[in-house]
Order: sequence, then structure tokens, then C-alpha cells
Amino acid sequence: MSAPHNTEHSDHSAHDDHAPQDVVEAIVPLMPVVLPVVGGLLMFLLAFIAVFVA
Repeated sequence: MSAPHNTEHSDHSAHDDHAPQDVVEAIVPLMPVVLPVVGGLLMFLLAFIAVFVA
């Protein structure tokens, strides 16, 4: 005679909605904005260093 199956603690599918989102999936939609901004800042920084050193 086995004990009755308790579904309250064994059903984890209801808790998967609050699982942390993957880091890559969170960043990918921002790439069209982040890449040009970071690229522009990097080019400005390198140009500033080149002018300052020269």
C-alpha cells in the first residue's frame, strides 16, 4: 500500500514561470542600440588618445 501522491510539492511546472531569464536572451534585443553606441564611444576615445599623444 503506497502513500497517496502529493502533487502540491512534486509539480514544479507552475514555478517555471519565475525562472531567471538567460543572460544572452536578455541582451540580444538591445544589440542594435548598444553596438553603435559603444562603437562610437570607442572611436572617440581612440581618436582622443591619438590627438593627445601626437
